[in-house]
Amino acid sequence: MALELTPHAVDKVKEILAQQNPTPSGLRVSVVGGGCSGFSYQMNFENETNPIDKVFDFSGLKVYVDQASLMYLNGTKIDFVESLEGSGFKFENPNVKTTCGCGSSFSV
Repeated sequence: MALELTPHAVDKVKEILAQQNPTPSGLRVSVVGGGCSGFSYQMNFENETNPIDKVFDFSGLKVYVDQASLMYLNGTKIDFVESLEGSGFKFENPNVKTTCGCGSSFSV
């Protein structure tokens, strides 16, 4: 599979989606240019899809990825982590060669 969301990540996204009014149809995951290392991840709620989007279904959660982002996200695992330092979504991407010091951007 090109993209994986852990059950904990799926549950957290569904929890946040349920709080939105109106409820979005799903989650868009993308890679955008920017950050100190060249690329960064972006997650947004989505109401409309593009016909060329790849659509993943994780236990009823629709996740949309555009074709350009799919190249960079192939094999990526997304988890939701909670720790003393904070909580958030963690991307484990086998395509990443380097990351910046703050961990918010990467290069391939």
